[in-house]
Amino acid sequence: MKLSTFIQMSLFGIKTIIFKKKDPILGTIIVTDRCNLHCKHCSVNNITSVIYPYEQIKEEMRELFDMGIRILFFCGGETFLWEDGGRTLRDLVTEAKDMGFSIVNVVTNGTFPIDLPEADLILLSMDGDKAAHEEIRGECYDLIIENIRKATSDNICLYMAVNQLNKHTVEPVCRLTEEKNVRAVSFNFHTPYPGTEYLMLSREDKAEVCALIGRMKDEGIPVFNLKSAFSYIVDQSFPTPCWQCVVMENGKLSVCGRCIDVPGCCEHCGYFFAAEYTLLFSGKPNIIFEMLRTYPGFIG
Repeated sequence: MKLSTFIQMSLFGIKTIIFKKKDPILGTIIVTDRCNLHCKHCSVNNITSVIYPYEQIKEEMRELFDMGIRILFFCGGETFLWEDGGRTLRDLVTEAKDMGFSIVNVVTNGTFPIDLPEADLILLSMDGDKAAHEEIRGECYDLIIENIRKATSDNICLYMAVNQLNKHTVEPVCRLTEEKNVRAVSFNFHTPYPGTEYLMLSREDKAEVCALIGRMKDEGIPVFNLKSAFSYIVDQSFPTPCWQCVVMENGKLSVCGRCIDVPGCCEHCGYFFAAEYTLLFSGKPNIIFEMLRTYPGFIG
């Protein structure tokens, strides 16, 4: 992480903690809900299948930047499906960088060639070993592994949503960090959108998974999560929503995430980053110290 970015984020954190501010620092723009996969745990794909136009996304970027947001994510649907008038996802990333965003990340399912060195991180969904991943996402595991190996930069962070179908395959995903171009692995628990409640983990499941992730991290696996937040995540005892994060989709701004409008989702939130951010900006010393040790090594 660049020193200027580190200082900027640190000052934001200090002001947020001392003055109990609710200003956001992280924003996500949904560039499309169109997706080439139909994953069992997903309820937000192909609802409209609209590719949002470049000028609209650029305007949304400017709105988020003017709010003080400096960490930007592009999400879908599948982000690599986005194009408008010859412009591609690369154009959105470079536009965001030129606009002044300090960190620009992209989320993808990994089924398209990964040629985006301009992004700080490419969060690539990997939901278990081959059998578990394909039970959830369909036949695409080998293609994804091939695309990882052929990627043009080492900015890939594997991104696993742990649920009842893949909870036994956390370690194989951790071992994939040995692959060329994979910088780290990050975890979430399944958040129960309507129709997917059967995939949600019990408290006991979450405790077992967190214990395993912790052992993997102790072993030296580059896990982009904070062990000090695990007990709060298991017990669902972190504050919600996360005021420091917002999502923009087709002009609609939501605090924390799209699930905030879905009854019951916040009470069963599985997003590790939301827990980590709310605890961080609540001023928890152990979270702050671990974040300072962890984040700079994976970003930038």
